[in-house]
Amino acid sequence: MLPSIFGRDLFDDFGFPFDGYRTHDLMKTDVKEKDDSYELTIDMPGIKKENVKAELKNGYLTVSASSDYSNDENDKDGRYIRRERHYGTCSRSFYVGDNVTQDDIKATFENGTLKLSVPKKDNTLPHGSNTIRID
Repeated sequence: MLPSIFGRDLFDDFGFPFDGYRTHDLMKTDVKEKDDSYELTIDMPGIKKENVKAELKNGYLTVSASSDYSNDENDKDGRYIRRERHYGTCSRSFYVGDNVTQDDIKATFENGTLKLSVPKKDNTLPHGSNTIRID
């Protein structure tokens, strides 16, 4: 009998790290609505702050992360028979609207958790959007 974890053969899908039951665990995100903002909390266990990037482009906030991977099947302590931890890059995008700027978004990263605060802004474009309002 082969070892199993929660009814799945421990050796199933060996060598195929991106099947559906594993990839849904990447970058789990909670989005909380507040009076004046949306708060995103994204789990990134094992990711270093310097390997996390948040970019705003065309109204989409894209968060990406990368982790280093060693192709070595052996290490000093033995040989890997299964690897379930994600290595490589992953990203998620969230539509935040065309009126949000990168300076509006606040971000912190601590203990493998990225927190982003995105202000609520009116997404309707004013009439004559090419003109500048003078106060």
